[in-house]
Amino acid sequence: MGPVPCGEPDVVPVPRGEPDPVSSNEPVPVPRGGPDPAWGPPGEPELVMAPSMPPGPLPPPPDAAPPGGATALPRRTHRWGIGAYVVVEAVFVGVSLLIGFAFLGKPVSVTALTVALAVPTVLAAGVAMLITRLRGNGPRTDLGLIWSWHDVRVGIVYGVCGLVITIPASLLYVVLVGPEQASSAVGDVFEGLRAGPVAALTVVLVVVVLAPLCEEIVYRGLLWGALERYALPRWVPFVVTTLLFAVAHFEFTRTPLLFIVALPIALARLRTGRLAASVVAHQVNNLLPGVVLALALVGVLPT
Repeated sequence: MGPVPCGEPDVVPVPRGEPDPVSSNEPVPVPRGGPDPAWGPPGEPELVMAPSMPPGPLPPPPDAAPPGGATALPRRTHRWGIGAYVVVEAVFVGVSLLIGFAFLGKPVSVTALTVALAVPTVLAAGVAMLITRLRGNGPRTDLGLIWSWHDVRVGIVYGVCGLVITIPASLLYVVLVGPEQASSAVGDVFEGLRAGPVAALTVVLVVVVLAPLCEEIVYRGLLWGALERYALPRWVPFVVTTLLFAVAHFEFTRTPLLFIVALPIALARLRTGRLAASVVAHQVNNLLPGVVLALALVGVLPT
């Protein structure tokens, strides 16, 4: 062999019959620290063994999504259940009775009646939100009270579809019970009263905007979340909240109709998993009755 040019290492041929250390599965000596053994002083390099992997596909990372793109149901970590709904319902009934006794036998104005109708619902919703803060993670997390344009669009769609169902159901209800028995509790309260445009507009805002928001916080928010805490099937909160919503209006002849009215509202909640869609669907459902009531108060329509 001739002289090796300066700066180039000797090329050592691999003997025939022995495995090539590069292509074989045998561990290759890798020096840990220090100079390259090809150029440094002689010595035994320290072997670093690569960890052996079991045969088969690699396991997915811990945060990988389930197959098929499905998302896991949210884990409920709040510390309130059905008892919280009972407390909120007791607040609503108790305040309503107190206001009823205060106005018993006294003439009241449209404005006073509007406030009397709004106060029990607002207090009940306020207690519900307070419970989520004291015993949970707040209304955004526990009640799904998160607003988005997507949920608004879903709520409008379900609200309009609900009107397509509830208007024929309401007409059928009038035929079955008669026009005299077909009025609602709110309509009975304002029957025969007249008001100016401002008071009538206030009634519309309460019936169409405020009342649906507060009722959804109580039923499709607090009660729905209380049932989810017990890891029940998804149809259980859907059916139970819809039924209790219909019964809790204490208009027992209209309970079947109210159950039908509440179905698309609950479907919006079930579809998105959040409260905003059901609030908007409820508001769309109350829009027509609210406008009719306001027109009756200003004298455009008969009461």
